[in-house]
Amino acid sequence: MIKNNQKYLNGLHVVIDALIIAGSYILAWWLKFETPVGNVKPGDFYLPMETYFAAIPYIVAAYLIIYQCCKLYTAKRGSGPGGELMRIVEANIIGAMGMTSVLFVIWQQHFSRTMIAMFVVLNIVFTSIFRLGLREILVVFRRKGYNMKHILLVGYSQAAEEYIDRVKANPQWGYVIHAILDDNISRGTLYKGIKVVGRIDNLEIILPENKLDEIAITLPLSQYGRLADIVALCEKSGVHTKFIPDYNSIIPSRPYTEDLMGLPVINIRNVPLTRLSNRACKRALDIAGALTGLILSSPILLIIAILVKTTSKGPVIFMQERIGQHNKPFHMYKFRSMKMQSESDEKKGWTVKDDPRVTGVGKFIRRTSLDELPQLFNILKGDMSLVGPRPERTQFVEKFKEEIPRYMIKHQVRPGLTGWAQVNGYRGDTSIRKRIDYDLYYIENWTFGFDLRIIFLTIFKGFVNKNAY
Repeated sequence: MIKNNQKYLNGLHVVIDALIIAGSYILAWWLKFETPVGNVKPGDFYLPMETYFAAIPYIVAAYLIIYQCCKLYTAKRGSGPGGELMRIVEANIIGAMGMTSVLFVIWQQHFSRTMIAMFVVLNIVFTSIFRLGLREILVVFRRKGYNMKHILLVGYSQAAEEYIDRVKANPQWGYVIHAILDDNISRGTLYKGIKVVGRIDNLEIILPENKLDEIAITLPLSQYGRLADIVALCEKSGVHTKFIPDYNSIIPSRPYTEDLMGLPVINIRNVPLTRLSNRACKRALDIAGALTGLILSSPILLIIAILVKTTSKGPVIFMQERIGQHNKPFHMYKFRSMKMQSESDEKKGWTVKDDPRVTGVGKFIRRTSLDELPQLFNILKGDMSLVGPRPERTQFVEKFKEEIPRYMIKHQVRPGLTGWAQVNGYRGDTSIRKRIDYDLYYIENWTFGFDLRIIFLTIFKGFVNKNAY
Protein backbone atom coordinates (compact mmCIF):
# COMPACT_ATOMS: atom_id res chain seq x y z
CA MET A 1 0.00 0.00 0.00
CA ILE A 2 1.15 3.52 -0.80
CA LYS A 3 1.01 5.73 2.26
CA ASN A 4 -0.18 9.33 2.43
CA ASN A 5 3.33 10.73 2.06
CA GLN A 6 3.16 11.88 -1.56
CA LYS A 7 2.86 15.55 -0.60
CA TYR A 8 6.08 15.32 1.44
CA LEU A 9 7.89 13.66 -1.45
CA ASN A 10 6.61 16.35 -3.82
CA GLY A 11 7.82 19.04 -1.41
CA LEU A 12 11.26 17.40 -1.26
CA HIS A 13 11.28 17.28 -5.06
CA VAL A 14 10.69 21.05 -5.24
CA VAL A 15 13.44 21.72 -2.66
CA ILE A 16 15.96 19.64 -4.63
CA ASP A 17 15.00 21.44 -7.85
CA ALA A 18 15.51 24.77 -6.09
CA LEU A 19 18.97 23.67 -4.89
CA ILE A 20 19.90 22.51 -8.40
CA ILE A 21 18.80 25.83 -9.91
CA ALA A 22 20.73 27.84 -7.33
CA GLY A 23 23.77 25.55 -7.58
CA SER A 24 23.80 25.73 -11.40
CA TYR A 25 23.62 29.53 -11.21
CA ILE A 26 26.50 29.77 -8.70
CA LEU A 27 28.61 27.31 -10.72
CA ALA A 28 27.94 29.32 -13.90
CA TRP A 29 29.08 32.49 -12.12
CA TRP A 30 32.25 30.74 -10.91
CA LEU A 31 33.05 29.38 -14.38
CA LYS A 32 32.52 32.77 -15.97
CA PHE A 33 34.41 34.99 -13.52
CA GLU A 34 36.80 32.74 -11.60
CA THR A 35 38.17 30.37 -14.25
CA PRO A 36 39.88 30.68 -17.66
CA VAL A 37 36.68 29.31 -19.24
CA GLY A 38 34.99 32.70 -18.79
CA ASN A 39 37.70 34.52 -20.76
CA VAL A 40 37.52 37.56 -18.44
CA LYS A 41 40.50 39.81 -19.16
CA PRO A 42 42.17 42.17 -16.69
CA GLY A 43 40.54 45.57 -16.82
CA ASP A 44 37.18 44.23 -18.10
CA PHE A 45 34.23 45.78 -16.32
CA TYR A 46 31.74 43.42 -14.75
CA LEU A 47 29.15 43.62 -12.02
CA PRO A 48 30.15 42.64 -8.47
CA MET A 49 29.39 39.17 -7.11
CA GLU A 50 26.77 40.60 -4.71
CA THR A 51 24.68 41.87 -7.63
CA TYR A 52 24.64 38.47 -9.31
CA PHE A 53 23.90 36.55 -6.12
CA ALA A 54 21.10 38.94 -5.11
CA ALA A 55 19.16 37.67 -8.15
CA ILE A 56 19.24 34.01 -7.03
CA PRO A 57 15.97 34.00 -4.98
CA TYR A 58 14.03 35.61 -7.84
CA ILE A 59 15.49 33.25 -10.45
CA VAL A 60 14.79 30.18 -8.32
CA ALA A 61 11.19 31.28 -7.65
CA ALA A 62 10.59 32.09 -11.33
CA TYR A 63 12.03 28.76 -12.48
CA LEU A 64 9.91 26.75 -10.04
CA ILE A 65 6.80 28.50 -11.39
CA ILE A 66 7.92 27.76 -14.96
CA TYR A 67 8.52 24.11 -14.00
CA GLN A 68 4.98 23.92 -12.66
CA CYS A 69 3.57 25.48 -15.86
CA CYS A 70 5.60 23.03 -17.97
CA LYS A 71 4.09 20.11 -15.99
CA LEU A 72 7.36 18.97 -14.46
CA TYR A 73 5.62 18.13 -11.18
CA THR A 74 3.03 15.77 -12.58
CA ALA A 75 3.13 12.08 -11.59
CA LYS A 76 5.85 10.10 -13.36
CA ARG A 77 3.82 6.90 -13.52
CA GLY A 78 2.61 6.34 -17.05
CA SER A 79 5.03 8.79 -18.68
CA GLY A 80 8.35 8.27 -20.42
CA PRO A 81 11.66 10.04 -19.76
CA GLY A 82 11.84 11.56 -23.25
CA GLY A 83 8.86 13.84 -22.72
CA GLU A 84 10.17 14.94 -19.32
CA LEU A 85 13.60 15.80 -20.74
CA MET A 86 12.00 17.88 -23.50
CA ARG A 87 9.92 19.73 -20.90
CA ILE A 88 13.11 20.47 -18.94
CA VAL A 89 14.70 21.96 -22.07
CA GLU A 90 11.53 23.90 -22.87
CA ALA A 91 11.32 25.30 -19.32
CA ASN A 92 14.94 26.43 -19.39
CA ILE A 93 14.56 28.09 -22.77
CA ILE A 94 11.54 29.99 -21.45
CA GLY A 95 13.52 30.91 -18.33
CA ALA A 96 16.47 32.19 -20.36
CA MET A 97 14.17 34.25 -22.58
CA GLY A 98 12.51 35.67 -19.46
CA MET A 99 15.84 36.61 -17.88
CA THR A 100 17.15 38.34 -20.99
CA SER A 101 13.82 40.14 -21.46
CA VAL A 102 13.96 41.49 -17.88
CA LEU A 103 17.54 42.65 -18.40
CA PHE A 104 16.48 44.42 -21.59
CA VAL A 105 13.55 46.14 -19.88
CA ILE A 106 15.68 47.41 -16.97
CA TRP A 107 18.44 48.24 -19.44
CA GLN A 108 21.13 46.23 -17.64
CA GLN A 109 23.68 45.60 -20.38
CA HIS A 110 26.50 44.59 -18.01
CA PHE A 111 24.81 41.43 -16.70
CA SER A 112 26.73 38.64 -18.46
CA ARG A 113 24.65 36.91 -21.13
CA THR A 114 27.39 34.30 -21.41
CA MET A 115 26.87 33.42 -17.77
CA ILE A 116 23.12 33.05 -18.40
CA ALA A 117 23.86 30.64 -21.26
CA MET A 118 26.21 28.65 -19.02
CA PHE A 119 23.57 28.56 -16.29
CA VAL A 120 20.91 27.26 -18.67
CA VAL A 121 23.15 24.48 -20.01
CA LEU A 122 24.28 23.44 -16.51
CA ASN A 123 20.73 23.54 -15.16
CA ILE A 124 19.43 21.38 -18.01
CA VAL A 125 22.22 18.84 -17.46
CA PHE A 126 21.94 18.63 -13.65
CA THR A 127 18.12 18.66 -13.60
CA SER A 128 18.02 15.93 -16.27
CA ILE A 129 20.51 13.79 -14.34
CA PHE A 130 18.45 14.19 -11.16
CA ARG A 131 15.16 13.35 -12.88
CA LEU A 132 16.61 10.32 -14.70
CA GLY A 133 18.27 9.15 -11.49
CA LEU A 134 14.99 9.48 -9.62
CA ARG A 135 13.25 7.37 -12.26
CA GLU A 136 15.90 4.67 -11.99
CA ILE A 137 15.63 4.65 -8.20
CA LEU A 138 11.86 4.20 -8.46
CA VAL A 139 12.32 1.38 -10.98
CA VAL A 140 14.69 -0.44 -8.60
CA PHE A 141 12.27 0.01 -5.70
CA ARG A 142 9.36 -1.30 -7.76
CA ARG A 143 11.31 -4.34 -8.90
CA LYS A 144 11.72 -5.19 -5.22
CA GLY A 145 7.99 -4.78 -4.63
CA TYR A 146 8.07 -1.33 -3.03
CA ASN A 147 6.13 1.78 -4.09
CA MET A 148 3.58 -0.35 -5.96
CA LYS A 149 0.03 0.78 -6.65
CA HIS A 150 -2.59 -1.92 -6.12
CA ILE A 151 -5.61 -1.56 -8.38
CA LEU A 152 -9.01 -3.21 -8.88
CA LEU A 153 -10.90 -2.80 -12.16
CA VAL A 154 -14.67 -2.36 -12.06
CA GLY A 155 -16.21 -3.37 -15.38
CA TYR A 156 -14.93 -5.50 -18.24
CA SER A 157 -14.67 -3.51 -21.50
CA GLN A 158 -12.33 -2.60 -24.32
CA ALA A 159 -11.05 0.20 -22.07
CA ALA A 160 -10.22 -2.41 -19.39
CA GLU A 161 -8.27 -4.52 -21.88
CA GLU A 162 -6.35 -1.50 -23.20
CA TYR A 163 -5.53 -0.43 -19.65
CA ILE A 164 -4.23 -3.92 -18.81
CA ASP A 165 -2.21 -3.97 -22.05
CA ARG A 166 -0.42 -0.74 -21.14
CA VAL A 167 0.24 -1.73 -17.53
CA LYS A 168 1.62 -5.12 -18.56
CA ALA A 169 3.86 -3.50 -21.18
CA ASN A 170 5.26 -1.00 -18.66
CA PRO A 171 6.11 -2.74 -15.35
CA GLN A 172 8.30 0.26 -14.40
CA TRP A 173 5.10 2.21 -13.69
CA GLY A 174 4.61 0.14 -10.55
CA TYR A 175 0.93 -0.76 -11.12
CA VAL A 176 -0.43 -4.09 -9.90
CA ILE A 177 -3.90 -4.99 -11.20
CA HIS A 178 -5.38 -7.59 -8.89
CA ALA A 179 -8.71 -8.46 -10.48
CA ILE A 180 -11.83 -7.36 -12.38
CA LEU A 181 -15.43 -7.13 -11.18
CA ASP A 182 -18.16 -7.41 -13.81
CA ASP A 183 -21.81 -8.46 -14.00
CA ASN A 184 -21.83 -9.81 -17.57
CA ILE A 185 -18.57 -11.76 -17.78
CA SER A 186 -18.43 -15.11 -16.02
CA ARG A 187 -16.24 -15.50 -12.94
CA GLY A 188 -12.85 -17.02 -13.74
CA THR A 189 -12.49 -15.36 -17.14
CA LEU A 190 -8.85 -14.37 -17.69
CA TYR A 191 -7.32 -11.56 -19.73
CA LYS A 192 -3.50 -11.59 -19.72
CA GLY A 193 -3.45 -13.10 -16.25
CA ILE A 194 -6.06 -10.76 -14.75
CA LYS A 195 -9.13 -12.68 -13.55
CA VAL A 196 -12.77 -11.69 -13.27
CA VAL A 197 -13.41 -12.57 -9.60
CA GLY A 198 -16.97 -11.50 -9.01
CA ARG A 199 -19.83 -9.07 -9.55
CA ILE A 200 -19.73 -5.31 -9.13
CA ASP A 201 -21.84 -5.60 -5.97
CA ASN A 202 -18.86 -7.31 -4.32
CA LEU A 203 -17.33 -3.82 -3.97
CA GLU A 204 -19.31 -3.45 -0.73
CA ILE A 205 -17.31 -6.37 0.73
CA ILE A 206 -13.91 -5.52 -0.84
CA LEU A 207 -13.68 -1.78 -0.10
CA PRO A 208 -13.94 -1.95 3.72
CA GLU A 209 -10.85 -4.17 3.80
CA ASN A 210 -8.80 -1.08 2.72
CA LYS A 211 -6.15 -3.06 0.83
CA LEU A 212 -6.38 -1.15 -2.46
CA ASP A 213 -4.70 2.08 -3.58
CA GLU A 214 -7.05 2.73 -6.49
CA ILE A 215 -10.30 1.68 -8.07
CA ALA A 216 -10.29 2.05 -11.85
CA ILE A 217 -13.82 2.19 -13.27
CA THR A 218 -13.70 0.59 -16.72
CA LEU A 219 -17.40 0.02 -17.33
CA PRO A 220 -18.61 -0.72 -20.86
CA LEU A 221 -20.89 1.92 -22.36
CA SER A 222 -23.95 -0.27 -21.76
CA GLN A 223 -23.44 -0.09 -17.97
CA TYR A 224 -22.87 3.65 -17.53
CA GLY A 225 -26.19 3.85 -15.67
CA ARG A 226 -24.36 2.35 -12.66
CA LEU A 227 -21.54 4.88 -12.72
CA ALA A 228 -22.96 7.30 -10.14
CA ASP A 229 -23.63 4.54 -7.58
CA ILE A 230 -20.16 3.04 -8.00
CA VAL A 231 -18.42 6.43 -7.62
CA ALA A 232 -20.49 7.20 -4.50
CA LEU A 233 -19.58 3.82 -2.97
CA CYS A 234 -15.85 4.25 -3.70
CA GLU A 235 -15.72 7.81 -2.36
CA LYS A 236 -17.56 6.73 0.79
CA SER A 237 -14.75 4.28 1.49
CA GLY A 238 -12.08 6.93 0.87
CA VAL A 239 -10.20 4.97 -1.82
CA HIS A 240 -8.80 6.93 -4.76
CA THR A 241 -11.03 6.40 -7.79
CA LYS A 242 -10.37 7.05 -11.46
CA PHE A 243 -12.58 6.64 -14.51
CA ILE A 244 -11.30 5.19 -17.79
CA PRO A 245 -13.96 5.88 -20.44
CA ASP A 246 -14.89 3.25 -22.98
CA TYR A 247 -15.19 5.78 -25.79
CA ASN A 248 -11.60 6.85 -26.47
CA SER A 249 -12.15 6.19 -30.17
CA ILE A 250 -14.62 9.10 -30.12
CA ILE A 251 -13.19 11.51 -27.57
CA PRO A 252 -9.42 12.26 -27.64
CA SER A 253 -7.03 11.57 -24.76
CA ARG A 254 -6.92 15.27 -23.85
CA PRO A 255 -10.41 16.65 -24.43
CA TYR A 256 -10.99 20.37 -24.16
CA THR A 257 -13.55 21.09 -21.45
CA GLU A 258 -15.61 24.19 -20.78
CA ASP A 259 -17.41 25.26 -17.62
CA LEU A 260 -20.85 26.78 -18.29
CA MET A 261 -21.73 28.03 -14.80
CA GLY A 262 -20.90 24.69 -13.23
CA LEU A 263 -22.01 22.52 -16.18
CA PRO A 264 -19.01 20.67 -17.69
CA VAL A 265 -18.97 20.61 -21.50
CA ILE A 266 -16.54 18.28 -23.29
CA ASN A 267 -15.45 19.33 -26.77
CA ILE A 268 -14.92 16.33 -29.00
CA ARG A 269 -11.70 17.74 -30.46
CA ASN A 270 -9.14 20.00 -28.78
CA VAL A 271 -6.99 21.94 -31.25
CA PRO A 272 -4.59 24.25 -29.37
CA LEU A 273 -3.72 26.06 -32.60
CA THR A 274 -7.21 27.55 -32.80
CA ARG A 275 -6.02 30.02 -30.13
CA LEU A 276 -4.54 33.23 -31.51
CA SER A 277 -1.55 33.30 -29.14
CA ASN A 278 -0.51 29.78 -30.15
CA ARG A 279 -0.91 30.56 -33.85
CA ALA A 280 1.21 33.69 -33.46
CA CYS A 281 4.02 31.77 -31.72
CA LYS A 282 3.96 29.05 -34.38
CA ARG A 283 3.95 31.56 -37.25
CA ALA A 284 6.92 33.43 -35.76
CA LEU A 285 8.83 30.13 -35.58
CA ASP A 286 7.84 29.33 -39.18
CA ILE A 287 9.11 32.64 -40.56
CA ALA A 288 12.35 32.55 -38.57
CA GLY A 289 12.96 28.87 -39.41
CA ALA A 290 12.16 29.24 -43.13
CA LEU A 291 14.44 32.27 -43.54
CA THR A 292 17.26 30.53 -41.66
CA GLY A 293 16.75 27.37 -43.69
CA LEU A 294 16.85 29.25 -47.01
CA ILE A 295 20.03 31.09 -46.05
CA LEU A 296 21.83 27.96 -44.82
CA SER A 297 20.68 25.76 -47.72
CA SER A 298 21.17 28.31 -50.53
CA PRO A 299 24.33 26.60 -51.90
CA ILE A 300 22.50 23.25 -51.90
CA LEU A 301 19.48 24.80 -53.59
CA LEU A 302 21.72 26.18 -56.34
CA ILE A 303 23.55 22.89 -56.92
CA ILE A 304 20.31 20.86 -57.08
CA ALA A 305 18.72 23.39 -59.43
CA ILE A 306 21.70 23.06 -61.82
CA LEU A 307 21.65 19.25 -61.64
CA VAL A 308 17.90 19.03 -62.29
CA LYS A 309 18.10 21.45 -65.23
CA THR A 310 21.10 19.85 -66.92
CA THR A 311 20.10 16.18 -66.54
CA SER A 312 16.51 16.23 -67.85
CA LYS A 313 14.15 18.39 -69.84
CA GLY A 314 11.60 20.50 -68.01
CA PRO A 315 11.34 23.13 -65.28
CA VAL A 316 13.49 23.02 -62.16
CA ILE A 317 10.54 23.49 -59.81
CA PHE A 318 7.54 21.19 -59.93
CA MET A 319 4.26 22.63 -58.64
CA GLN A 320 1.61 20.20 -57.47
CA GLU A 321 -1.83 20.99 -56.08
CA ARG A 322 -2.26 19.84 -52.50
CA ILE A 323 -5.00 20.36 -49.92
CA GLY A 324 -4.06 22.66 -47.05
CA GLN A 325 -5.64 24.23 -43.99
CA HIS A 326 -9.46 24.50 -44.04
CA ASN A 327 -9.51 22.17 -47.11
CA LYS A 328 -8.15 24.96 -49.35
CA PRO A 329 -5.97 23.87 -52.29
CA PHE A 330 -2.54 25.40 -52.83
CA HIS A 331 0.45 24.77 -55.07
CA MET A 332 3.25 22.98 -53.23
CA TYR A 333 6.79 23.50 -54.56
CA LYS A 334 9.31 20.70 -55.03
CA PHE A 335 12.43 20.18 -57.09
CA ARG A 336 11.34 18.20 -60.14
CA SER A 337 12.45 14.59 -59.67
CA MET A 338 10.54 12.95 -62.53
CA LYS A 339 10.47 13.13 -66.28
CA MET A 340 7.87 15.45 -67.74
CA GLN A 341 4.47 13.77 -68.03
CA SER A 342 0.88 14.68 -68.75
CA GLU A 343 -1.41 15.78 -65.91
CA SER A 344 -3.50 12.61 -66.26
CA ASP A 345 -0.41 10.38 -65.98
CA GLU A 346 0.81 12.33 -62.97
CA LYS A 347 -2.48 11.67 -61.16
CA LYS A 348 -2.46 7.92 -61.71
CA GLY A 349 -1.06 6.94 -58.33
CA TRP A 350 1.82 6.66 -55.90
CA THR A 351 5.41 6.48 -57.02
CA VAL A 352 6.56 2.86 -56.71
CA LYS A 353 9.95 1.24 -56.28
CA ASP A 354 12.13 1.52 -59.41
CA ASP A 355 9.53 3.81 -60.97
CA PRO A 356 10.75 4.55 -64.54
CA ARG A 357 9.40 8.10 -64.30
CA VAL A 358 11.98 9.09 -61.66
CA THR A 359 15.23 10.59 -62.99
CA GLY A 360 18.71 9.67 -61.76
CA VAL A 361 19.06 12.92 -59.83
CA GLY A 362 15.45 12.54 -58.72
CA LYS A 363 16.17 9.23 -56.96
CA PHE A 364 18.83 10.88 -54.83
CA ILE A 365 16.92 14.02 -53.90
CA ARG A 366 13.75 12.05 -53.13
CA ARG A 367 15.60 9.56 -50.93
CA THR A 368 17.33 12.39 -49.01
CA SER A 369 14.20 14.61 -49.00
CA LEU A 370 16.19 17.42 -50.63
CA ASP A 371 13.42 17.75 -53.20
CA GLU A 372 11.28 19.22 -50.38
CA LEU A 373 13.53 22.26 -49.74
CA PRO A 374 11.56 24.65 -52.03
CA GLN A 375 8.65 24.23 -49.60
CA LEU A 376 10.46 26.75 -47.41
CA PHE A 377 8.95 29.31 -49.81
CA ASN A 378 5.51 27.77 -49.19
CA ILE A 379 6.12 28.34 -45.47
CA LEU A 380 7.01 32.00 -46.00
CA LYS A 381 3.85 32.43 -48.08
CA GLY A 382 1.73 30.96 -45.29
CA ASP A 383 0.54 27.90 -47.22
CA MET A 384 2.55 25.58 -44.97
CA SER A 385 4.29 25.39 -41.61
CA LEU A 386 7.66 23.95 -40.58
CA VAL A 387 5.82 21.26 -38.60
CA GLY A 388 2.42 19.74 -39.31
CA PRO A 389 0.65 16.91 -41.14
CA ARG A 390 1.95 16.36 -44.64
CA PRO A 391 -0.44 17.69 -47.33
CA GLU A 392 -1.98 15.25 -49.78
CA ARG A 393 -3.20 15.48 -53.38
CA THR A 394 -6.84 16.23 -54.05
CA GLN A 395 -7.75 12.80 -55.43
CA PHE A 396 -6.26 11.02 -52.43
CA VAL A 397 -8.00 13.35 -49.97
CA GLU A 398 -11.33 12.45 -51.59
CA LYS A 399 -10.45 8.76 -51.33
CA PHE A 400 -9.09 8.72 -47.77
CA LYS A 401 -11.82 10.83 -46.21
CA GLU A 402 -14.31 8.06 -47.08
CA GLU A 403 -12.05 5.20 -45.96
CA ILE A 404 -10.25 6.49 -42.87
CA PRO A 405 -12.14 7.83 -39.83
CA ARG A 406 -11.14 11.34 -38.69
CA TYR A 407 -8.91 11.83 -41.75
CA MET A 408 -10.16 15.36 -42.47
CA ILE A 409 -9.25 16.63 -38.99
CA LYS A 410 -5.66 17.06 -40.19
CA HIS A 411 -6.84 20.01 -42.29
CA GLN A 412 -7.68 22.06 -39.19
CA VAL A 413 -4.01 23.16 -39.10
CA ARG A 414 -1.45 24.18 -41.71
CA PRO A 415 0.34 21.24 -43.37
CA GLY A 416 4.02 20.87 -42.55
CA LEU A 417 7.41 20.34 -44.12
CA THR A 418 8.01 17.72 -41.44
CA GLY A 419 5.74 16.23 -38.80
CA TRP A 420 5.28 13.83 -35.88
CA ALA A 421 4.33 11.01 -38.27
CA GLN A 422 7.40 11.60 -40.43
CA VAL A 423 9.95 11.53 -37.57
CA ASN A 424 8.35 8.28 -36.39
CA GLY A 425 8.97 6.65 -39.76
CA TYR A 426 5.58 7.11 -41.45
CA ARG A 427 6.69 8.72 -44.68
CA GLY A 428 6.20 7.80 -48.30
CA ASP A 429 4.67 4.39 -48.95
CA THR A 430 3.58 3.59 -45.37
CA SER A 431 0.29 3.06 -43.52
CA ILE A 432 -2.06 6.03 -43.97
CA ARG A 433 -4.05 5.01 -40.88
CA LYS A 434 -0.95 5.03 -38.69
CA ARG A 435 0.10 8.34 -40.19
CA ILE A 436 -3.26 9.87 -39.34
CA ASP A 437 -3.01 8.58 -35.75
CA TYR A 438 0.30 10.41 -35.33
CA ASP A 439 -1.04 13.53 -37.06
CA LEU A 440 -4.05 13.67 -34.75
CA TYR A 441 -1.86 13.22 -31.70
CA TYR A 442 0.24 16.18 -32.85
CA ILE A 443 -2.83 18.36 -33.55
CA GLU A 444 -4.39 17.65 -30.15
CA ASN A 445 -1.17 17.93 -28.14
CA TRP A 446 0.58 20.82 -29.88
CA THR A 447 2.96 22.99 -27.88
CA PHE A 448 5.78 25.28 -28.95
CA GLY A 449 8.19 22.82 -27.34
CA PHE A 450 6.65 19.92 -29.29
CA ASP A 451 7.44 21.75 -32.55
CA LEU A 452 11.04 22.31 -31.42
CA ARG A 453 11.30 18.63 -30.53
CA ILE A 454 10.09 17.52 -33.99
CA ILE A 455 12.47 19.93 -35.74
CA PHE A 456 15.31 18.63 -33.55
CA LEU A 457 14.43 15.00 -34.40
CA THR A 458 14.15 15.84 -38.11
CA ILE A 459 17.64 17.34 -38.12
CA PHE A 460 19.38 14.71 -36.04
CA LYS A 461 17.56 11.64 -37.32
CA GLY A 462 18.44 12.72 -40.82
CA PHE A 463 16.36 13.37 -43.91
CA VAL A 464 16.89 9.98 -45.54
CA ASN A 465 13.57 8.39 -46.39
CA LYS A 466 13.80 4.65 -47.13
CA ASN A 467 10.14 4.64 -48.25
CA ALA A 468 10.64 7.34 -50.91
CA TYR A 469 10.91 6.06 -54.47
